[in-house]
Amino acid sequence: METSNGSSGTDFILLGFSSRPQLERVISAVVFLFYLVTLLGNTTIIVLSYLDAQLHTPMYFFLSNLSFLDLCYTTSIVPQMLVNLWGPQKTITFGGCVLQFFIALDLGATECLLLAVMAYDRYAAVCQPLHYTVIMHPELCQKMVLSAWLGGLGSALIVCPLTLKVPRCGRRKVDNFVCEMPALVKMACVYPRVIEIVVFALGVIFLLTPLSLILISYGIIAQAVMRIKSAARWKKVLNTCGSHLTVVTLFYGTLIYMYMKPQKTTSQDEGKFFTFFYTIVTPSLNPLIYTLRNKDVKNAVKRILWTKTL
Repeated sequence: METSNGSSGTDFILLGFSSRPQLERVISAVVFLFYLVTLLGNTTIIVLSYLDAQLHTPMYFFLSNLSFLDLCYTTSIVPQMLVNLWGPQKTITFGGCVLQFFIALDLGATECLLLAVMAYDRYAAVCQPLHYTVIMHPELCQKMVLSAWLGGLGSALIVCPLTLKVPRCGRRKVDNFVCEMPALVKMACVYPRVIEIVVFALGVIFLLTPLSLILISYGIIAQAVMRIKSAARWKKVLNTCGSHLTVVTLFYGTLIYMYMKPQKTTSQDEGKFFTFFYTIVTPSLNPLIYTLRNKDVKNAVKRILWTKTL
């Protein structure tokens, strides 16, 4: 299948699912549906967290940041992906590819750190309930979120230039539907040993270290939960912590598999599946996971709708 008609010599060609043209329409419909869910769900969380005074808590401050991050992340990928799926052209400009790659690195690393921050918030809420408002005061919450965003930006500023400097010997075909590091590294005509070392080191910092802190936090939380005698509070703790653990498992599991193993050992079809999962599916599931069993969000919706009808 020809994918490069009309493209300039500097454009990249996103092969995506062009090897299975019969599935492209189906995939585009699925992607569009997930994107609508992502937009609606994450926007709802942001609006509710802003409008409802009872949701002006550290947990929803962090959750609204996560929702904003997911909105930016998917919006940097899905529109271009849909254009390529719907039309004959599979190209993306060099500048567009660089921007997409940088945003994906930045926001992906930021989410890793933000999920660790949210785990600490749950630890403080469950294990230090009497001192929770003192520990998680607004100034600390803002600093933690700012640190997560700056940390993600720093990682992107390191990895992005290194990856783009790797010799590609004129190769322009990116065997994926998005410009991301594993696919770009595989375009290299020399073995990018330095990049693999840097990515592994940053993976330890942004993946394994936050995940370790999350697991430690939930180990302590599990011990505290076993001592809770109130059935109602026990259920509430399980709901909020269970939601966060589900998101952590989905996000970290796919990222660690993609970034913490040698790139040559990952097949391209396998890579596309995992990329599809953490770029398209997970951002749409986050608001559903956090809100389906969350009475605070449901009550906030009822209060706002009731206020509007008065």
